[in-house]
Amino acid sequence: MSCSNHNCNKCQHNLCTHRVPIFSDLASDEMNQVTDLIIRKKFDKGELIVMEGNLLEGLYIINQGRVKAFRYTQEAKEQILYLFTEGDFFGEKNLLRKQPVTYYVEALEETNICVIPHKNFYELLRNAPSISVKIMEQLCIRIEHLESSIQNMGSKNMESRVSLILLEFAQKYGVRKGNGVLVDVPLTREGIANYIGVTRETVSRKLSSLQEEGTIELIGNKKIMIHTIKALELEFSKEI
Repeated sequence: MSCSNHNCNKCQHNLCTHRVPIFSDLASDEMNQVTDLIIRKKFDKGELIVMEGNLLEGLYIINQGRVKAFRYTQEAKEQILYLFTEGDFFGEKNLLRKQPVTYYVEALEETNICVIPHKNFYELLRNAPSISVKIMEQLCIRIEHLESSIQNMGSKNMESRVSLILLEFAQKYGVRKGNGVLVDVPLTREGIANYIGVTRETVSRKLSSLQEEGTIELIGNKKIMIHTIKALELEFSKEI
């Protein structure tokens, strides 16, 4: 659904340009030009933003909220590919090759999306070539992430993967609280299991074990206080 003009004035859509890495080298007037191209959309928690098989209308930039990109395995099990948060973008491959997308994207919470339509984006690339370089840099980072995930899936034992994902969440979503890091976890236990390729029982067992050791503290279903980051890093390094 699209934002109303009133909501768009309130929800600080300058995030779409000022907090997105691919626009970081633009001058102020160029930033304003990008903002003028944006189509604003809002999605509720659990709402599908993209359906597999769709042709995307442009580049999707997350202004506020979190989303997951996923597909279904042959066993009809959800496989999470990426987690995107404020400042991230998706749909870049479909800008270069107009093919149906091979994944779904779902809002994990109320999410505001900024869309730059295809034709406007091509014009933007001609006027600001630095954006092309930034997109390539971000794609390289994603390839490295996928390669690392594949390696970890093959070489790490299942419980060590839970520690590894906690480190990732701490880096992306963590906030310093005293000597620890408070993490607003973007996924359910089932979602974490689907993300790292283990069972839900493995996730719950490992989290309970880490809590008993004093490494973490579970706060409800969505928050985790990590008391000792080094303990998670040490467990990960032993598996390398």
